[in-house]
Amino acid sequence: MQHSPRINRIAWGSMEVEDLGAGKDYKLWPGGGRPWDWRETGTSHVPGILPGDVAELLQHGSNIVVLSRGMLRCLHASREVLAMLDAAGATVHIAETRRAAAIYNDLAERGERVGGLFHSTC
Repeated sequence: MQHSPRINRIAWGSMEVEDLGAGKDYKLWPGGGRPWDWRETGTSHVPGILPGDVAELLQHGSNIVVLSRGMLRCLHASREVLAMLDAAGATVHIAETRRAAAIYNDLAERGERVGGLFHSTC
């Protein structure tokens, strides 16, 4: 089974992820991840994370999803994304980014099929 990559460091505007290197925002899942570009789906702080943002996590086998709200908790999760994750039977954790990274790393270290969206600023 492929493991979810560990978040090695997170600070305002910067993250370092195992096997992926440094970047600003990331999508992570069992076996990999990539930079998270909000422009792909039209995400904004409100209404927040959209179904298109999490679809890739589910496609890669995540059955636990961690959504970060940003360092200042400005990023929301849309009702549609929460309904999508519920319909998929995924366990969801939503937290401030540093806390979200800690939750994600703990689950990844336990070998869970965890994915996540991480926003390293506001």
